[in-house]
Amino acid sequence: MKLSPKAFALACGIFWGIVLAVATLLSVYMGYLTHFAEFFVGIYPYYEVSLFGILIGLIWGFVDGFIGGNIFAWIYNLFAPGRT
Repeated sequence: MKLSPKAFALACGIFWGIVLAVATLLSVYMGYLTHFAEFFVGIYPYYEVSLFGILIGLIWGFVDGFIGGNIFAWIYNLFAPGRT
């Protein structure tokens, strides 16, 4: 069975964007996941652990998850049995 690269990429993008936004939100307001959120400061341009960082994390998370999900689905489809 083949994966739909577009559908899988959208699912991964939405998921990773929400994870980064929620982690930043929890870090800003409650102090939880601070080390997790600060890890991404060096990875994503303009991302910071702040209120503005929630939006930037959501955008970068979506882009990163979309690209990663698309690559994963493409590689998976190369090795998956079934019709092309």
